[in-house]
Amino acid sequence: MREYPSVINNPNLDPRERLAALRKLPPEIPANTGGVNNHIHTIYSFSPYTPSMAALRSRDAGLEAAGSVDHDSLGAAEEMRAAAAALGIGGCCGFEVRVSFKTGAGPFHDRKINNPDSKGIVYMTVQGIPAPALPHVSSFLAPIRAARLERTKAMTSRLNTLLVAEGFPPLDTQEDIINHSQYARGGGVTERHLLAGVACLFIRRLGPGPLIPQELKTRFGLTLPPSVEAAISDPANPHYLFDLVGALKPAFLPQVFIQPDEHECVPAKAVTDFAHAIGAVPAYAYLGDVGQSPTGDKAEELFEDSYLDALFDELSRLGYSAVTYMPPRNTPAQLRRVRRLCAEKGFMEISGVDINSSRQSFSCPETLLPEFRHLADSTWALIAHERLGSLETRLSLFSPENPLASSPLFERLSVYAALGRELDRAHPEDSAALLAEKLRKG
Repeated sequence: MREYPSVINNPNLDPRERLAALRKLPPEIPANTGGVNNHIHTIYSFSPYTPSMAALRSRDAGLEAAGSVDHDSLGAAEEMRAAAAALGIGGCCGFEVRVSFKTGAGPFHDRKINNPDSKGIVYMTVQGIPAPALPHVSSFLAPIRAARLERTKAMTSRLNTLLVAEGFPPLDTQEDIINHSQYARGGGVTERHLLAGVACLFIRRLGPGPLIPQELKTRFGLTLPPSVEAAISDPANPHYLFDLVGALKPAFLPQVFIQPDEHECVPAKAVTDFAHAIGAVPAYAYLGDVGQSPTGDKAEELFEDSYLDALFDELSRLGYSAVTYMPPRNTPAQLRRVRRLCAEKGFMEISGVDINSSRQSFSCPETLLPEFRHLADSTWALIAHERLGSLETRLSLFSPENPLASSPLFERLSVYAALGRELDRAHPEDSAALLAEKLRKG
């Protein structure tokens, strides 16, 4: 992995300083593979990358376009788009949020859908957010972030009981968790931040290396897979913190987890209605039953596949416009079924790989396969939607007042993908007005 000035990935600096350093890099023509990734987490979730560095790593991986999607946060949006433009790749933004399907005791209120931790609670994204809507999104997410923080504080109290019982000092929520997040700058605080607090405590007390897995096994009864034990026994491991957080999750999270309520996970219809009101795209995040996980990041478990047809009917009723999925995580049969249902229901397909660890690659080679090439078109359509919708909400892809509203979705996506690729990548705002006029004239 190439080295760059540390300022670009410094989470404590003003985004303008990071962007200024990014723009000083020597000009370089990216090794464009045509790949895309719309699901990159940044420091505004739990990730080792600032938006500027995420865009830079995306370009270095040969991506044609990249989008940030942070948990409960749009903090990365402006920097991500500016960084992408500075690097000559397409950029877009969105956020990921958990919503409730429990309202009105709907058909899936007590089912495990796409969330391993909660029944009736669903992960979704809102993507392609027009620039004028950013302040409205921040206001919409503020009470959700606050509710999640309060639950994190309560889980910290439970966690401290376990730690103190084994002779470790308790965590301080502000010092050990919140201060290591971007909460003060609009970021989210997740369970990973809580586990990172524990990881840093162990590192301070025991030092990185074999003492930590030894203590986890003897004091907390944790069984570690050999590969995980080897990773966190190696003090020179460059991914040490992220590997340790992953090792701690199965040991501690089930013991301290508190189910979220509808202050934190608002009804799904409230989020889809909000997304449509601001000209954004609400997308259901497909997970699918997990057998032998292709990526090794999920335990074997059943999710929505046994009732997927009925679920897609419910998604239509709730106002979803798209389905987002990650090709590396699913089997060909699962993906064929999702694609068929998306076509039947008129859902846009959005894809990417969730980057939240230094071990992960920014590339998504699956999107280069012939059967997934349409995902690159969808990405450019999303970028055009975001830029044109920033000029006029009616130019958003799913606006009933869109000049192409009467056309089938695949035709609209084709037109918008072509417009997205016509944007001046270095100055997309400047060229968007010309493309908007072109769209109005047909």
